Amino acid sequence: MGCGFPALWRLLVGHRFRLPLRALPECACDVGCALFNSALGCLQDLLLTRSLNRIALADDPLFVVGHWRTGTTLLHELLALDAQHRCPTNYECFVPHHFLISQRWLKPWIRFVLPKNRIADDMPVEWDLPQEDEFGLLALGAPSPYLSLAFPNEPPQFDASYTLAGLRPSERTRWEQALLRFLRSLIRNRPGRLVLKSPPHTFRLPVLETLFPRARYLHIVRDPYAVFASTVKLWKSLFAAQSYQRPTFAGLEERALTTFCRMYDSFESARPKIDPQRICDVRYEDLVRDPLGQMRQIYQRLDLGDFETAAPAVEAYFARRADYRPSRYQLAPEHHAEVTRRWLPYMHKYGYAPQLRDLPGALR
Repeated sequence: MGCGFPALWRLLVGHRFRLPLRALPECACDVGCALFNSALGCLQDLLLTRSLNRIALADDPLFVVGHWRTGTTLLHELLALDAQHRCPTNYECFVPHHFLISQRWLKPWIRFVLPKNRIADDMPVEWDLPQEDEFGLLALGAPSPYLSLAFPNEPPQFDASYTLAGLRPSERTRWEQALLRFLRSLIRNRPGRLVLKSPPHTFRLPVLETLFPRARYLHIVRDPYAVFASTVKLWKSLFAAQSYQRPTFAGLEERALTTFCRMYDSFESARPKIDPQRICDVRYEDLVRDPLGQMRQIYQRLDLGDFETAAPAVEAYFARRADYRPSRYQLAPEHHAEVTRRWLPYMHKYGYAPQLRDLPGALR
């Protein structure tokens, strides 16, 4: 619903308008929203393009990276509690074409669009809470793997947009222009150190290093068995909620296994080329056990300034969520064995003990 008309049109044309009858009203609504977004976007461009082009972006944003369901959202929300940080919000990511001119009058009228809680983990959702910029890039027409949400039963067409390496030059240019336009709009709306969170950025360190040569990276890891189960649940929830099709979920587990391996092949190959002082690892389990201690270490390691000014807000954040309990998962033996076998390098590197009992006999 936040897309401009060109982006939505490319998506529908790319899938040859293979829409089931039940999805036609929903698609018609999306087309109407897209026309509205493009019209308001043109007005914003007319009014503000010159001033946006004059904004010089700092070359040292902070990127929160890691696989889906590792705690990237938690870290993003904690970092957003620091007034010096500038995190994109739900509203800015879901209506990126025109939030600069529409936020005062449109945002109060469309509260009903947001669910009360996130589908994947029942955490609260509000327009002003931080959101991952991948949704803003998608809506602006940049190539994104999240476009597969619309037609999940078809072979994915957008995997090249994970690393960006397989894109045509025009597509790569469109992605970079969308990112820079979005970031300039954020800074014009409210200055501060940009703090961006998007799991697909974990694939893109070489591109991000080219655009932002002094960028910092906060990398979060989590128990891989929980990550696999929670990721499968996430994609099932998003497919069911966002798809034009009735999702079959065929091959979803294999896709989750493969995408994880591709992500960490890309990440670990790029990491040695980055100054170790600009990248910091944190374990999800350590963060929830000792949030203040872990956040202090993060601030010190990445030279983010004085954490103590944000410490009371972080403490209050966890106090409000004292009753929250993350979901527990029971993996099928075959999935447990595949996670152990295929994600073993990740386990060894980040200190997670493999559970070998479910491996095939030849691998025990």
